[in-house]
Amino acid sequence: MKRERFPASVFGVGEEPDARFSLANERTFLAWNRTALALIAGGVALEALGLDLHPVPRLISSLVLIVTGLLLPVIAWFEWARTERALRLSAPLPGSRTGIALSVVIVVVGVLIVLGVLLR
Repeated sequence: MKRERFPASVFGVGEEPDARFSLANERTFLAWNRTALALIAGGVALEALGLDLHPVPRLISSLVLIVTGLLLPVIAWFEWARTERALRLSAPLPGSRTGIALSVVIVVVGVLIVLGVLLR
């Protein structure tokens, strides 16, 4: 009896790849989720601790971190699915845009915090 797996758009194509590759892909997905939790915690802490920063850049930094933390698992899910599909189809692995986007967010938050220090 064939067992249906979710999502069918991923598991319904190609052949079963080496389990090591699928598990590595899953670990990457879980790592992005841990990163998302850290971003949310950082955003909450930044605002909750009431650091001696100008309140506007501090609030914007907090919101950017929290919103990024909320969006990151969704983006990671789609990236996991693209990679898993490629593994199943023996196709070249797609490039990851998540790391670049996260780097940009971190730079933006860093600049906002520097502004918060300078404007206090």
